[in-house]
Amino acid sequence: MTDPIAPPEGTITTERRGALLLIGINRPAKYNGFTPRMFRELGEAYSLLDDDPDLRVGVLHAFGKHFTAGLDLPTIAPLMQRGEKAIPLGNVEPTDLGTPGYRRRTKPMVVAVKGTTYTLGIELMLAADIVVAADDCRFSQLEVKRGIMATGGATLRMAERAGLGNAMLHLLTGDEFGSVEALRLNFVQKVVAAGQELEAALDIAQAIAAQAPLAVVATRLSALKAVEHGPLAAMEEFIDVQAKLANSEDAKEGVRSFVERRAAKFTGR
Repeated sequence: MTDPIAPPEGTITTERRGALLLIGINRPAKYNGFTPRMFRELGEAYSLLDDDPDLRVGVLHAFGKHFTAGLDLPTIAPLMQRGEKAIPLGNVEPTDLGTPGYRRRTKPMVVAVKGTTYTLGIELMLAADIVVAADDCRFSQLEVKRGIMATGGATLRMAERAGLGNAMLHLLTGDEFGSVEALRLNFVQKVVAAGQELEAALDIAQAIAAQAPLAVVATRLSALKAVEHGPLAAMEEFIDVQAKLANSEDAKEGVRSFVERRAAKFTGR
């Protein structure tokens, strides 16, 4: 993919490919370090994915050799000192923390990471659903080396995925680790040769987009609820959710396609 020209403060690109929305981090001259503008545009891109009924899956990727070095502290520090966020209220929150005033994403997000993937980069991928990593990735949650704390979800999701001891090892030392370690810790789901990560992520996204959209969203939200609130809370919704899905046009199409031995053509209704 040819890198589009990026302004000095960086930008977030969006590209539609059928039912997919490719969201590109574009500030390669600065290792894709995030500025306030980039945060704002990322929230807008995530909101576009959720709000457009023609879009089914998001794919987050980056231009240049690296995913992101994290925050551009000189531009972000003033906001942090004032306790402000760069993403306007009402948008989908890319780190998916359920912060008051922000929406949570409902549609799936697949992430392709490569090269330097620090701090915010790790938090964005942990907030997504499926992560494909290039084998040249270098990960680090190094906030403790800058006198601050990770507040984009790393302190929550690292322990959830890898256990408390493994989370403490990387959170408290701010050390650098590679794709093999990230795979061992369940931070990423697949490791591929550098340069193939976006293609592999797109393949996964296309496979998801081919399924029934309502069922995909319901399945994702059920799994997320089980993780965040426990299995019993998720199970309480099974009967009602399944009844709604079973009465959808897509469920009827699923039965027809099975009987007729053909690929289903789902519409999201």
